[in-house]
Amino acid sequence: MSDEGPSIRHIGAVERVSERFYTGLWSILVRWMRVPQDPPNLPASPGDEVIAIHPSHGFLRYLKLWFWIAAVSIDLVLLVLWIVLLVAVPWLGIVLAPLWWGVMLVPDIVAYIAIHLRYDTTWYVLSPRSMRLRRGIWTIKEITLTYENIQNVRVSQGPVERYYGIAKLQVETAGAGAAGPHGTSVANVGIVEGIDNAEELRDMLMARVRASRSTGLGDELHEHEGHRHAGEMWTQAHVDALRQIRDLVVAAQ
Repeated sequence: MSDEGPSIRHIGAVERVSERFYTGLWSILVRWMRVPQDPPNLPASPGDEVIAIHPSHGFLRYLKLWFWIAAVSIDLVLLVLWIVLLVAVPWLGIVLAPLWWGVMLVPDIVAYIAIHLRYDTTWYVLSPRSMRLRRGIWTIKEITLTYENIQNVRVSQGPVERYYGIAKLQVETAGAGAAGPHGTSVANVGIVEGIDNAEELRDMLMARVRASRSTGLGDELHEHEGHRHAGEMWTQAHVDALRQIRDLVVAAQ
């Protein structure tokens, strides 16, 4: 008799069935749902290096962990309810057994396939001027962030993510989000999740942000020159005129 419990056997069975089903179904889903298999294109000048990043395999195992925690918890509750029904009304429990087990297994297989679809369609593409993020299952979403608008890049990593060797980057941009209270702008956030080199990627992004701002349209140089010219416009004659105006105002009081 096997020492494995029903939950372990359940996970193994669903894993095997889902893997085979997903492998055979992938080509059909690609054609039917028009799922992009390659990373998104990002405009770049000739000679520019464009980097396409796919989430780490640890991210897939991370998603599966949370999936199995939820799936096994729900399935155990359904299994207990079915056993109670079988004990209370045996004939009804036997009649409903195929439907009951179908309710337990089919959602697990569908959710398992959805996890793989999410993993396979997630891409992060970086060029010297911008980055494009793609994710989604049924509706695939892409967001493009230019380095000039990036204000901050933060690394976050929970204990489970740390166990799987992955982390998340939060790329915050200014002026790209919805309007907040009193007309203020709410920052838009791009999420780069499931990567195993988060700190290295953060440093690279911040270096590109600094390079983009210093070699862009020359705004920093114009700003510096504007302050210098403004200072040169004030002469001694202007200072004397302002002093006379001040004296007249004081005398009028």
